[in-house]
Amino acid sequence: MTDKKTLYIDGLEVEFTNEPNLLEVIRKAGLNVPTLCYRPDLTSFGACRMCVVEVEGRGIQTSCTMPPEAGLKIHLNTDQTRKIRKTVLELLLANHKRECLTCEKSGDCELQKYAVEYGITDIRFPSLEEKDFQLIDDYNPSIVRDPSKCILCGACVRACSEFQGHSVLGFVNRGSNTKVEPMGGRFLSQVDCVFCGQCQSVCPTGALTIKSDIERVWSVINDKTKKVVLQIAPSVRVALGEEFNIDPGENTIGKIYAAARRIGFDLVFDTNFSADLTIMEEANEFVERLTNGGILPLFTSCCPAWVRYVETHHPELIDNLSTCKSPQGMLSPVLKEFIPKYYQDYSKDNIVVVSVMPCTAKKYEAIREQLINETDIVLTTREFARMIKSAGIDFKKINPEEANSPFGQYTGAATIFGASGGVAEAAVRTAYHFVTGGELSNIDVLPLRGVDAKSRTKDSIVDINGTKIKVRVVSTLKEAEKSLQEILNKTSDFHILEVMACPGGCVNGGGQPISCSDSTIKEKRAEGLYEEDKHLEFRRSHQNPDIIKLYNECLGGKPGSEVAHHLLHTTYSDKFKGSYKDIK
Repeated sequence: MTDKKTLYIDGLEVEFTNEPNLLEVIRKAGLNVPTLCYRPDLTSFGACRMCVVEVEGRGIQTSCTMPPEAGLKIHLNTDQTRKIRKTVLELLLANHKRECLTCEKSGDCELQKYAVEYGITDIRFPSLEEKDFQLIDDYNPSIVRDPSKCILCGACVRACSEFQGHSVLGFVNRGSNTKVEPMGGRFLSQVDCVFCGQCQSVCPTGALTIKSDIERVWSVINDKTKKVVLQIAPSVRVALGEEFNIDPGENTIGKIYAAARRIGFDLVFDTNFSADLTIMEEANEFVERLTNGGILPLFTSCCPAWVRYVETHHPELIDNLSTCKSPQGMLSPVLKEFIPKYYQDYSKDNIVVVSVMPCTAKKYEAIREQLINETDIVLTTREFARMIKSAGIDFKKINPEEANSPFGQYTGAATIFGASGGVAEAAVRTAYHFVTGGELSNIDVLPLRGVDAKSRTKDSIVDINGTKIKVRVVSTLKEAEKSLQEILNKTSDFHILEVMACPGGCVNGGGQPISCSDSTIKEKRAEGLYEEDKHLEFRRSHQNPDIIKLYNECLGGKPGSEVAHHLLHTTYSDKFKGSYKDIK
């Protein structure tokens, strides 16, 4: 039993247990103080000074760095604390490019929000708005960096270091010349950024934002010569609703299908279908490697940030990567190749495939030299939500619809792709069938589940016909590097390594609705995926009737066939050679 202690917040008696700081205790009590730098999944930094409180006998303290103690008496909104916060806001705004109406983050900017809440209508300090700001960095497919809007909170620096472990962004210079930038002042496209987008997810202002492709999508939708086809990733269904005040984890996929048609997409498909397809090919590949002495452990290849990390940091391990394309990478060529067989007036020349992904790195994946011209445009969950809003659709009231056929049915194994551990669990369910011809009796591989900070590395052993298969699941590249070192040092004993760059997996992807003030939201999203898996008719990818039909009619009858390998597999290189020239 956890010991409970008591402190007092504005006279209210509040219990606490293992909260790391006063700010979390304050939030637990249903109260809050502003903060621009604190993120519960990152180390406390205390940089912005917005979360100050007054502690009797201790004076002014930053609540994000002070641990709770029994008996403390805390005051949130004294004259002194409010004056400090207003002064901080004025200083930040004096050094900030104030173009709020045209800023990509307008409406979601925390600095803007607090300026309104604290009634900042005049700034006493000299404005630096006209200074020679650095060039905006938008020379990559995923992220826009505008240094003029940076408030030096350090959240992006910590996210890059603590999640991915290789510190693409860092502080340079001192005093008033301090700034955050990639090494040597280069563009993100010139350094080893993996485009995971976690930096912009924790950025409180418009200094780091998603590179928007919304207008490109509207353009092709309004082009009568094009047939615009949409695919929607597994984790989008349990997150997009948050943009419309729907609880995290609530499955809104039927509403998403309907909203997409109201926007003007001609056909709507679910990337869950190709997640099943990915498992068919990946499980087959694993069994072949295991049986024929191939290179192990097999690395999953669904996360493009992870793939890029292997290519740029560990090219000596490229052959461990599964040659299977990601679900996005598989469904796009399948749609372009086979939709004309089922729908009149559709051809490879007039089909435009748009995908809605939880991930900013999927924009990068779409322009890889090995995959270019397959997925035409990638939207993140947040971009798609903006399209729904601008189309005047009442998302809460819209009636659910079904995906189009024949690539519309999916299994529970596909749904759980969106959570860390889901790909490996789905692969095990089908690999067992491929080896034994039977079915795994308990398909809920619970040791592989969990998306919180304590479960970023998970191991499980599955007995497949007498062979003990050890599966390892990792989220964040920082944790993945530890497993790679085991492989390089020849101390590893696992057969499958699943890696997702974002903490918790795709449910917490860089393109999902921002949830950086509540670390439990990704857990609720994951629970929503496992809940759908539990109630679907089919829970193993090899049971999907539409997948079986696709193999029999179009893909040579079985996984790993010549046509399947040509369409659904890819290659890697030890140096990225893609071009950004068409991404503007």
